[in-house]
Amino acid sequence: MRSNAPGAWWKKTTIYQIYPRSYADSNGDGVGDIPGIIDKLDYLGWLGVETLWLSPFFASPQADFGYDITNHVAIDPLFGTIDDVRRLIREVHARGMRIVFDLVLNHTSNRHPWFVESRKSTENEKRSHYIWRPGRGRGGDKPPNNWRSMLGGSGWHRDEETGEWYWASFFPFQPDLNYRNPEVKRAMLAVVQYWLDEGVDGFRLDIFNALFKDRGFEDNPFSFRPIPSEENPHGFFQRYRHTIDHPDTFAFARELRALLDAAEPPERFMVGEVFGDLETLRRYVGESNDGLHLVFLFKTLRLSFDAKGVRHAIRDIERVFDEPRAPTWVYGNHDRPRLMDRFAGEVSKAKLFATLALTVRAVPFIYYGEEIGMRTVDIPKAQAFDPIAARYGFVPETLKRMLKKHGVLLNRDECRLPMQWDESQNAGFSPAGAKPWLAPHPESAASNVEAQRGDPSSLLHCYRSLLRLRRSQAALQTGSLSLYEETRFPKEVVVYRRKDAGSDRPAVHVLLHFGDRPVPVKLPRDETSRPRRLWSTHETGTVEAPDQRVLAPHEGVILFDPVDLPAEP
Repeated sequence: MRSNAPGAWWKKTTIYQIYPRSYADSNGDGVGDIPGIIDKLDYLGWLGVETLWLSPFFASPQADFGYDITNHVAIDPLFGTIDDVRRLIREVHARGMRIVFDLVLNHTSNRHPWFVESRKSTENEKRSHYIWRPGRGRGGDKPPNNWRSMLGGSGWHRDEETGEWYWASFFPFQPDLNYRNPEVKRAMLAVVQYWLDEGVDGFRLDIFNALFKDRGFEDNPFSFRPIPSEENPHGFFQRYRHTIDHPDTFAFARELRALLDAAEPPERFMVGEVFGDLETLRRYVGESNDGLHLVFLFKTLRLSFDAKGVRHAIRDIERVFDEPRAPTWVYGNHDRPRLMDRFAGEVSKAKLFATLALTVRAVPFIYYGEEIGMRTVDIPKAQAFDPIAARYGFVPETLKRMLKKHGVLLNRDECRLPMQWDESQNAGFSPAGAKPWLAPHPESAASNVEAQRGDPSSLLHCYRSLLRLRRSQAALQTGSLSLYEETRFPKEVVVYRRKDAGSDRPAVHVLLHFGDRPVPVKLPRDETSRPRRLWSTHETGTVEAPDQRVLAPHEGVILFDPVDLPAEP
C-alpha cells in the first residue's frame, strides 16, 4: 500500500541533517562519529526535530568524505561499528524520532572491489558493473563521446591497463555504476533492503537524476549556458540530454517505491537529490505519486530576503506540487553556503526565514547548526581538504568569494565546520587537547548551543518554539495553503492561511514582514469566533491575538488555536 495519505508521517515531519564527521567527536580523534551523535540525541529531542538524516558513514577511502563508497553495508571505522549504528537506530526510535540514511546509488569508489576487478581486463566478469567504452580516434586515445561531468570537463577517464574509458558523473575516483546490468540493479536494491531490515525509516538519494545514461552513447547537444545551477543543471556549454533525467531513471524511481511500500513496518520514504525546474522534479514523484516520495526543491537555496520573491516561490511550488504531492523547503546542506551568510549575521532575518520554512506547506529540512546561525568561513586553498577546492584551485579568491555570494561553494569545507556546542576549546565538538579535522568557527565562543539555550530571545529558542507550535497544529503539518493577494496587505508583508480540512479548528494565519520599517496591519480573522493566540519572532511566549498590530521590521507573526499547545518543559 502506498503511503500517500495526507496523514503519512513523512508528510508531517521535520528533518534535521547531520554531517557525521562534523557533529560530535566522542573519542578525541578529531572526527565526529556515531557514538557522538547518540550522545546528542537528547538535545535533538529537546529542540523538537522529528527525523534525522545522516550523511554517509559507510566504508570509504574518504576521498570525497564518504560519498565514495567501497561497501554500502559496512561502517567505516572512522565513525564506529555496525553495533553503534544499530544502537543509534534503537535510541532514535526510543525517543519517538525517525532516522534516514544517505544512499549513494549512482557510483562507488574506484577502490570498490567491483571496480578493482572490472579494470583488470575487458573480459572480467565485473566489467559490465561499470560503464566502459572504447575510445575514438587512432588508438582509441580520444573519449568515446563529448559527455561532460557535473563538474565540467570530460566525464570519461582512460584506464591505461586496458586502454578503454570509464564514465564518472562526478570525480574520476567515483566511477558510475551500470544500472543496465541486472546484477548491479539487484545488488543495489539488496543494499536498500538491508537497511530497511535494520530499521531505517527512509533514505536520501544522492544525485539520483544521473542513474541511467542513454544506451546509444550519442553526443550531448551544445548549449550556450556556461554554469549549471540547481534549477537548471545543464552547463559547461552542454545540454546533458543523454546523461541525466533518462526515462529509465524515472522507471527505477517507481521500482524503488514499490520496494519501500512493501517494507514492514510500512511507511518508509525517500527524498531524492535531483536538479531541474519544478516540472522536471515533479516527474520524479510521478503523476500517479508512485515515484520518489519527496524531492529537494532547491530553488529555496537561493531565495532572497524579499517579499515578492517569496510570494512567487510559494505560488510556483503550490502550483506544481499540489496535493497529494508534498513539496520540500531547504536553505542549506553540506554543499552550499550557510543560510546566515545571506543575512550578514542579522538574526531577525534568520528568524523570519525559519518561520517561513516551518509554516509553509512543505517538509522542512534543517542543516545542523542552522538553528544557532552557524556561518561559513573563508578557508585558504592551501588548507582545504575538499576535492572540489583542488579541482578549482585555479579560480582567484575574489571570484571564489563572489560565487559564494551567489550560492556556489568551491570549497565545501567552509560549510562543514564542527558543530558549536559551547565556548570551551574545540567548541565542545572534540575533547580538550584533540585537533578537530576542521578548526571551529572563530566566533564559536560567542555563538553556540549552550549560550543560546540560556537566552529565550535567541535563534535557537525561535526554532524550538516554532517546532513545538508546528507539532501542535495539524494545519501546519498537512493543511492546505492559501496565499493572500498582495493588495490585501502592505507589499512587504507576505500573508498565508493554513487550514486542516479534516478539522473544525480555526485556520492558522502567518504574516511575514520583509520590510525595514514598522508597518501597521489588520490581522486576518477566522470564520469561527474562537479566541486565538499570537506568536511572534520578536517576543517570547504568546499573547491573546488583537485585531490590529504594528509589525516590526523582519517580524513574523502566527495566529493559531491554542488548544493543544504543549506546555514548556
